[in-house]
Amino acid sequence: MSSKLLRGAVAIALAGGLLAGVAQAEPGYEAGTWIARAGAWGVFPKSDNLNTALGTINVDDGYSLGFNFTYMATPNIGIELLLALPFNHDISLGGTSIGSTDQLPPTLFLQYYFMPTGTIHPYVGIGLNYTFFFNEETSGPLTGTSLSLDSSWGVAGQAGIDIDVAPGWFVNAEVDYIDIDSKASVNGVGLGTVSIDPWVVGLNIGTRF
Repeated sequence: MSSKLLRGAVAIALAGGLLAGVAQAEPGYEAGTWIARAGAWGVFPKSDNLNTALGTINVDDGYSLGFNFTYMATPNIGIELLLALPFNHDISLGGTSIGSTDQLPPTLFLQYYFMPTGTIHPYVGIGLNYTFFFNEETSGPLTGTSLSLDSSWGVAGQAGIDIDVAPGWFVNAEVDYIDIDSKASVNGVGLGTVSIDPWVVGLNIGTRF
């Protein structure tokens, strides 16, 4: 065997051994596996959230650090709890700022993973969301009044993908749709139901263990 062929055979053997070691170290999506993800998340409400006699109320986008934890009941079925630090949203009426609010949207998902083996793992999920609002503040024409937004229960859907980058580590992109409707009032007088219904987008780093 020539020295060139020998070096090539050694290189292939070393590469094969490295890939085998990576595959052996990779836990994969198996029953009993835990998955954790964390990253940047954005909440993007639909437009025209509430029409009133004084104009249209709009809830602006909000951004925060989000994280979730998934337990794999089987290689294909996962149960995920989505959490985050508070999102802050500005609120406007006819283009004029009238206040802001913080909110937290914990959501429990039942997921299906299409490709539990390999290096690319797409998934979808359906779940139940609970959103509660706090730190409501008023500004502009509503300065000095009390704004209240009721908590919301609603269904949620998700689609996402994990892409392995190292043994036990991956990058993730996820898009969720959440049904969020909150009854709003000022000084105890009801304004109507604010239909927020946002798209929620996350870019994360994750690990399996």
